[in-house]
Amino acid sequence: MPELTFTAFVVSLATTAAIHLGDLVDPAGADAPQEPNLEGAQQMIDILALLEEKTRGNLTAEERQVLEQILYELRLRFVEASGQPPPASGSRIIIP
Repeated sequence: MPELTFTAFVVSLATTAAIHLGDLVDPAGADAPQEPNLEGAQQMIDILALLEEKTRGNLTAEERQVLEQILYELRLRFVEASGQPPPASGSRIIIP
């Protein structure tokens, strides 16, 4: 089994969020993507945001970049899935 790295952990959480958003098939059973579970997706995004906050200043440049990019993409996808209007260009997406 490969060594668990911070980046692999972050990607694992992001994959779970993508499953909740209905973008990926749950490898534990379903043959097709399920209906979005916005509450589950929100929880995964919140966990990733908490990791970003609590690890600030302790990550390598690559780890920080991966975490920031994943959070950005998941937040955008969450906004799309929830039917909210897109944010203004250059603004930060904050999910309540």
